[in-house]
Amino acid sequence: MEARASELVARERSGHAALVEGKFLYVWGGYVAVGDDEVFLPSDEIWLYDIESGVWGTHRMHGQIPPPMSGTCSCCLDGMMYIFGGCDDHGHTNQLYCVNLLDGKYTWRKKNNAKGSPPSPRDKLSCWVHNDRLIYFGGYGHKRLREINNSRSFIVDEASWVEEVFWGWNNEVHVFDCRTNNWSEPSTRGLAPAPRAAHASATVGSKGYVCGGRVMETRRSDIHCLDLDSWTWTEIIPTSSVPIGRSWHTLTAVSDSALFLFGGLSVNCEPLSDAWIFNIHMREWREMNHQHKNKPRLWHTACLGQESDVIVFGGSQDYILLVDKGHCNDALVFQTQPYSLHRLCEDYIGRNTEMLQGQLSLLPTKLLQTIQKRISFFTFATKSQEKRDVM
Repeated sequence: MEARASELVARERSGHAALVEGKFLYVWGGYVAVGDDEVFLPSDEIWLYDIESGVWGTHRMHGQIPPPMSGTCSCCLDGMMYIFGGCDDHGHTNQLYCVNLLDGKYTWRKKNNAKGSPPSPRDKLSCWVHNDRLIYFGGYGHKRLREINNSRSFIVDEASWVEEVFWGWNNEVHVFDCRTNNWSEPSTRGLAPAPRAAHASATVGSKGYVCGGRVMETRRSDIHCLDLDSWTWTEIIPTSSVPIGRSWHTLTAVSDSALFLFGGLSVNCEPLSDAWIFNIHMREWREMNHQHKNKPRLWHTACLGQESDVIVFGGSQDYILLVDKGHCNDALVFQTQPYSLHRLCEDYIGRNTEMLQGQLSLLPTKLLQTIQKRISFFTFATKSQEKRDVM
């Protein structure tokens, strides 16, 4: 990496893009408050977080670099990071960019020559990945009067229209086929979710799930499923109590049958720190006990790590539309499944390195390298916590 040190940490931010590829969490873009201004973070750099060691590094980026922006929708397919939409200094956009995360060059390419019609400009949308296709849903953005064909798929924000340009929420489904470089808009069946933005989504097999989000002036916790082969919508009615309505939260698939929900902004505009597991087969929500109850987050990112860990990065701990001073840069790790015996042993040694220091040299080289990363992880976590306690 061009810069790498245990003291180096990605800057605090909200509305950024993040994903896990291999053993690294990649973080790009977003914005932060500087005084009374909202400042987009540089788009020519990408941050890497080593999941095993907790060490941050950064790389410069090249090529057709996207403008600095927030609210983009990111996903990963075959080592390629794709970002679509978002909001920059000129407003909402509907451009698609990609960058190879595996070749070490970090060169952006803008998908200029795609066939078909891309979605209208928007941000705060979501994406599913299935069969080499990027499938985008919802978001908040603008259309011209002639582009509004169906009031059930686009709800106008009455407070935000100017002449023939209308802003609002949508529930459209758009597909980008990475093999054919083609945009399409499939016709769906069933009852689609209400138009929304700042919702959360996750992919499990051939099913795309969407949960909650802002629907006009309210926030919901409903959950819907789209069959990504037949394009059929189904609303899932839980058999248990449900989380309160929210937006700017995250939803992460942690197994073939479980989705992990964390944080967001409540109906009363309160930042949330609760975590829930949704059992897909049982249609049942279960609130999860965790160690980050004092760390509410909204407009953060959440990615699946090793052994069903969920890594939450960044976001705000305050209602950003009113305060905008609470952006974060810590990585919160949530354990959603029991660890393997091997992982438990690694973590025990990492936490108790002083007691076991004299025996570490006896370990095989490869195992020693892994243990050294876990020692680094827990050492860095302890120092970071001590620094926050002093502040």
